[in-house]
Amino acid sequence: MDLSERLRHPLFGLIRDAAERKKIPVYVVGGYVRDLLLRRPSPDIDCTVVGDGIGLSREICREIGRETGEEPRLQVFPEFGTSRFRHDGLEVEFVGARKETYTPGSRKPQVEPGSLEEDLMRRDFSINTLAVSLNQKTFGQLTDPFGGLDDLERQTIRSHRDPDQSFAEDPLRMLRAIRFASQLYFDIDPDTFAAIERNAACIGTLSAERIRDELDKLILSPKPSYGFKLLDAAGLLPAIFPELTALKGVEKRNGKAHKDNFEHTLEVLDHVAYAQGDLWLRWAALLHDIAKPRTKRFEEPKGWTFHSHEFVGAKMVPGIFRRFKIPADEHMRFVMKMVELHLRPIILAEDIVTDSAVRRLVFEAGNDIGELMTLAKADITSKNREKVARYRNNFVIVERKIKEIEEKDRIRNFQPPVSGADIMEYFGIPPCREVGIIKDRIKDAVLDGSIGNDREQAWAMMLRIGKELGLKEGAGLQAAQAPPLPPASRPSE
Repeated sequence: MDLSERLRHPLFGLIRDAAERKKIPVYVVGGYVRDLLLRRPSPDIDCTVVGDGIGLSREICREIGRETGEEPRLQVFPEFGTSRFRHDGLEVEFVGARKETYTPGSRKPQVEPGSLEEDLMRRDFSINTLAVSLNQKTFGQLTDPFGGLDDLERQTIRSHRDPDQSFAEDPLRMLRAIRFASQLYFDIDPDTFAAIERNAACIGTLSAERIRDELDKLILSPKPSYGFKLLDAAGLLPAIFPELTALKGVEKRNGKAHKDNFEHTLEVLDHVAYAQGDLWLRWAALLHDIAKPRTKRFEEPKGWTFHSHEFVGAKMVPGIFRRFKIPADEHMRFVMKMVELHLRPIILAEDIVTDSAVRRLVFEAGNDIGELMTLAKADITSKNREKVARYRNNFVIVERKIKEIEEKDRIRNFQPPVSGADIMEYFGIPPCREVGIIKDRIKDAVLDGSIGNDREQAWAMMLRIGKELGLKEGAGLQAAQAPPLPPASRPSE
């Protein structure tokens, strides 16, 4: 197969010419070739060189510098015989062809120079063993020693060598098989999947960071539920994400049953993916009901309840992020906020949509109100079409009111028009309970629409509440304006 017409990026021409000058065989391999055949965009170009890959990459960087006036910064890893640089939005890596042999019981391979086929043999799955020549005489010709093209056409993830040995060498390959299946919506070859089931216990030897990176890629796939169901079916999910496994199942008592919260969660995650939600909104979808097993109760006559699962779930997020070594930063705080607030728009959609309720929602969600609404709409998974239609209609009303109130009242990221410092200064009091009472009552009045979001009305209300609390009006101002004591009245120093 000739793929020369698809190798249109100018970089491939530079590689071809540099390889010709050095008389060295070079191939673009792996994921880039797979995606080229699937007509998917790929940000990474991996090149295998049968010879000095580092030297070839230096030559190419110099050529790029001559053409563009700016030579890419080359990172070199001589102990691995690899080098990489960034150019035109692409991550480009060169590696010398090598073969790997493993000592029984060890996961650290012995590495030595090898042929192209030996280099392709060490890769994880057949669809990643494809190579395309970048040399002048054979430019664009496909090399397929392990049936990768057939597996692409069959839409199958298959280990091209003994899968038990492959997974023993690197258990991460089990997660990669499922992640590729989810990203590409491919099947997993039965023998390969059976080997994943047999070796599932080995997943516990992997670092949290490697597992997290694969989970992130799976979560970002077009239909992530497919990957999570494969993780569950293969027996990997309990080891890496027991909280999700705990959501599985339906319990029935006195003729009343709750829904399968695992299936519901995955459906919500898919809905967010369809809405083009980013990684962190997808994490919020995955965790929005995570506390339901901990809060599940059966109460007559209502049946199954999950009271406060949103608050308990928000408190579980830091522990889950910590286990996966995800930083406790603004992204974690965003996920916590989404989990805690995910029911609020739904509760609004169940009732008459009042301005005050919408003000409070916008106040609490702040700049994340759009993402919260996306999550809330995704959370409607009922099979009752009439119920779904009612919620959707009410969400339209909620979103319209959000826009109206935003334009009129400026509630998003609202700060009370009168601050605690204002209150203490005016009444001449230190930080105390009365300051909090005044601030909260002014905030509630603005959110309820009793007063406008402006300083004049808030100041008048502050005066009224201060009087109710027995505070001395203007005491702080009087103290600030009082004349200094005469010298004779001052205490001796």
